[in-house]
Amino acid sequence: MQSPQQNSGTHGMPQVGTRRALILSGAGRYADRWHPFAATSVRISHILRDVGFAVEVSETVDESLAALQSDARAVDLLVVNVGNPLEPAQADASSRAGMLAHVGRGGAVLSMHVSATSFPAIPEWEAIMGGIWVRGTTRHPDSGLAQIKVYPDRHAIVATLHDFTVFDERYSYLRTAEEVVPLATHEHEGIEHPLVWAWNYGSARVAYDALGHDARSYESAEHCELVGRAALWLVGELDDAG
Repeated sequence: MQSPQQNSGTHGMPQVGTRRALILSGAGRYADRWHPFAATSVRISHILRDVGFAVEVSETVDESLAALQSDARAVDLLVVNVGNPLEPAQADASSRAGMLAHVGRGGAVLSMHVSATSFPAIPEWEAIMGGIWVRGTTRHPDSGLAQIKVYPDRHAIVATLHDFTVFDERYSYLRTAEEVVPLATHEHEGIEHPLVWAWNYGSARVAYDALGHDARSYESAEHCELVGRAALWLVGELDDAG
């Protein structure tokens, strides 16, 4: 069996100089019983290292966010792979300040999967992401093999990709901003639902990938390539031509 790094699907993509990526991995109040964040964060870290990032994985989500208030702790790419904190905490104000400092200085954000439910104490999170999970409206069918439709003509992130199959959850009925252009979708109940998009929040580049429920998602070479290309675009290493 291939190791996660061997099966990352990113080999042959353009390499970048050392860029700093911080992966926030769901633990503590950001953990839940459905998502193996430690395992998926490891898979994401392998993909990012394959395309030239220096990667830190942090399970101290609030402390790491708060540290981003300091220019000395700035990173090029913030990857958010966390659940919804179920209770408020004194750390919420400093976490929000760190997130806003990061995007305010033009730092990039890659939000993964269930992170669309997170950060109720950061009211800007929906605008940063370009969408959000809406309780009582957003849902997903049971996990299984999913057919993903890709639009390679729409963005550099997906310019080299084609439709693919992945074992995953398929988020449906997310609330998205009118300006969001889906880069990958799936069909459920006769409706095409966006799964991946990219845009700008002020001077910050942002991408959202609704896939990545567990490690099986990263057995798809196409999904791994998508994540790697998203990271490169987010730090300005892919042009519009891909």
